[in-house]
Amino acid sequence: MGHTATAQAGSGGLTATEHRLANGLRVVLSEDHLTPVAAVCLWYDVGSRHEVKGRTGLAHLFEHLMFQGSANVSGNDHFELVQGAGGSLNGTTSFERTNYFETMPTHQLELALWLEADRMGSLLAALDEESMENQRDVVKNERRQRYDNVPYGTAFERLTALAYPDGHPYHHTPIGSMADLDAASLEDARTFFRTYYAPNNAVLSVVGDIDPERTLAWIEKYFGTIPAHDGKQPPRDGSLPDIMGEQLREEIVEEVPARALMAAYRLPHDGTRACDAADVALTILGSGDSSRLHNRLVRRDQSAVAAGFGMLRLAGAPSLGWLDVKTSSGVDVPDIEAAVDEELARFAAEGPTAEEMERAQAQLEREWLDRLSTVSGRADELCRFAVLFGDPQLALTAVQRVLDVTAEEVQAVAAARLRPDNRAVLVYEPIAADETDGSHDTDESAGNGDENEGAEQ
Repeated sequence: MGHTATAQAGSGGLTATEHRLANGLRVVLSEDHLTPVAAVCLWYDVGSRHEVKGRTGLAHLFEHLMFQGSANVSGNDHFELVQGAGGSLNGTTSFERTNYFETMPTHQLELALWLEADRMGSLLAALDEESMENQRDVVKNERRQRYDNVPYGTAFERLTALAYPDGHPYHHTPIGSMADLDAASLEDARTFFRTYYAPNNAVLSVVGDIDPERTLAWIEKYFGTIPAHDGKQPPRDGSLPDIMGEQLREEIVEEVPARALMAAYRLPHDGTRACDAADVALTILGSGDSSRLHNRLVRRDQSAVAAGFGMLRLAGAPSLGWLDVKTSSGVDVPDIEAAVDEELARFAAEGPTAEEMERAQAQLEREWLDRLSTVSGRADELCRFAVLFGDPQLALTAVQRVLDVTAEEVQAVAAARLRPDNRAVLVYEPIAADETDGSHDTDESAGNGDENEGAEQ
């Protein structure tokens, strides 16, 4: 079944058609003949929220296993075939999905579709103990490099564990624990694949310089014979009260370059108007050199070297507003925290100015348009809205929804959510010089708080 590609109001002229194969695979196509390239994006409705206690990190581990060969593609050939054809590729895992993507010259589109279909349909033919052990070691090394052995590297993991209570499906991050990675068996991986890597649990988008009729014929040819699987259980309920009700706090003494204040505020679910309003609020408060926190802490008080707010949008659980402040030398965290609370309280009481609203909405509009203007970005957003909200067409009107948010809505969500009793807090204190056993170089790159874990070649 297909839908006509009629541009919707607020879509900027972008169009997409929707189709579904007999085995349940949802397909979204969007023509864009500006450049001779095409993006293939495949989202599976599985992420770390689907994992059970004792088997955390399995979704991310399996993302890596998907690059280890299938019935007709051995070893590292998936990378080599795509890159040899002039394309690029990768995969990522989050709380709510696992995705795989290629951007190819138009004349190599069929190759990318065949490769994705081959591993969806036949990965178990190549999955063995050797590839399992190989990728288990790769993921454990990734954890060491990106989390355990960099300053502030475990901040996102710690804040997530504080913000979502024990037993909540979002309590752990996609990287998983070392113990659980060690405990995962080959049979665990095989069961995981059978359960989640089925066409009726996936959305495939193809965006770019394509012939829709020919593209659909290729998709039917390569994906149409893969059987559906009905063994998937729905993810556990991720709902929580709007407010945490108390401030959850943890102090970490580590070898970090500066004191830091980090916090996670519980915010509305993605896909709601209140979430869009929260996005505007955080942009005004902490995005860029013109933001309120930067102006107060970095420019005026000079008490911080960096201060920002970001947002982790989540559909199946409350989203998180992520505060990150690195202090200037000699400044104590309580002074930073008092200044932050003062700015948030003032914003909640007075609301944004007209100039701030215009600037923030223009910034968010530019970010959305930049995303939708690339074939890979649009393919990813079409998949995201199809998997998480059931309607890929919502991706094409997301910009307008942000622009429709009012200053009153922004003030209301800030007053309701950006409160001391609705946050999990980390305070970083550097190890004193006399507590270290000698000087050595330190990687001063902070943990990025990104929930996505990319596959490595």
